[in-house]
Amino acid sequence: MIIFGTKGYLYQLAILTLVCGQCGNPSAHTLKKRVTKFTLFFVPLFPFSTKYLTQCTFCGAEQRVSKEQADQLLAQAAGQPAGPGGGQAYGPGHGRPEQRNPYQR
Repeated sequence: MIIFGTKGYLYQLAILTLVCGQCGNPSAHTLKKRVTKFTLFFVPLFPFSTKYLTQCTFCGAEQRVSKEQADQLLAQAAGQPAGPGGGQAYGPGHGRPEQRNPYQR
């Protein structure tokens, strides 16, 4: 008798401030990675499916993103330029001084 199946893992990679495409509110979005692994006798052996998604914390809407988009969002969250051409970092402390958080010094 051989017992095989799948097991899913969900990793939270970052929390970003983005404008939601569903509700239109600028709110926190969680960047998640969903990995499905093949199991043999309840031991996870190798991943066969990896998906990235963002979820709005205001309305709960989820949107699938590609691996490249997820890497760019992670670079923005870390405050590093995204990609070879650099990029605009969004979030607290970035941008023009009048757009910064008034309670942050």
